[in-house]
Amino acid sequence: MAFPRPRPARPELPRRRVRTVECGQGAVRAVRFNVDGNYCLTCGSDKSLKLWNPHKGTALRTYQGHGYEVLDAAGSFDNSQLCSCGADKTVALWDVATGQVVRKYRGHAGKVNCVQFNEEATIIVSGSIDSTIRCWDCRSRRPDPVQVLDEAKDGVSSVKVSDHEILSGSVDGRVRRYDLRAGQLYSDYIGSPITSVCFSKDGQCTLAASLDSTLRLLDKETGELLGEYTGHRSTAYRLDCVLSEQDTHVGCASEDGNVYFWDLVEGSLALSLAVGRSVVQSLSFHPTLPCLLAATEGHIQLWREETFQPDGDTTT
Repeated sequence: MAFPRPRPARPELPRRRVRTVECGQGAVRAVRFNVDGNYCLTCGSDKSLKLWNPHKGTALRTYQGHGYEVLDAAGSFDNSQLCSCGADKTVALWDVATGQVVRKYRGHAGKVNCVQFNEEATIIVSGSIDSTIRCWDCRSRRPDPVQVLDEAKDGVSSVKVSDHEILSGSVDGRVRRYDLRAGQLYSDYIGSPITSVCFSKDGQCTLAASLDSTLRLLDKETGELLGEYTGHRSTAYRLDCVLSEQDTHVGCASEDGNVYFWDLVEGSLALSLAVGRSVVQSLSFHPTLPCLLAATEGHIQLWREETFQPDGDTTT
């Protein structure tokens, strides 16, 4: 006799600030969970990149090598390598264990806003203010990119990579999706400069944040507008948008010092987190838990669900 499966628990949202970590690297330009959510990277305006265990508030390593402020970073699937980019127009590949730069990629004509590994960490994809996306081979000694995607008419603010796609958002107001298997480019016009894009976990939708203080959920295949979410303020800064770990809520940073979450289906505002007094620079949602990292000024904050019980001191 087959027993019915237990009803899945209702998805929770991170409502409690459980830790604040002073990063000591100037303004934190970006915070990013690693692939399993146990560690995170912070990008500093003091040219440094730091690796943390945010759940304990411990700094594990500092990576020095950029010539100007670091703007984005990502970890490889096996946690052995990092990639980062910055206002010095370069993309760097790092060895996590030694803290050394393995390769520096030069080719962008302006500051590099965003960087991602592909799934196997053999290619780094970077997007720049020079309006190109460049793909760099991590295993080759060649200094030039293996591919340049130059369809954007203005700076590229955000890139995400799936197993066979590159998703990008540009200041020209378009979300572009490059299907690498089919060799196709799909473009959706939003109209306002785009600050951040991301895929939903099920791969069916894309989420885009833009400078008209609106988040938009699009059907990936058709480009149909599935939802619009408003209430935050985004008019000048490159702010991150996120989806919760179960795709139940969409979230966005705001220039008023809060982070807002909306119900994905209903479009109603579900939660507002008071992070600080100034702009929330960056967000990262944990891959499997209701857990959020938010960066504002020189520190990061870890937020968890209401029922979470933290260990030890919560200010570092």
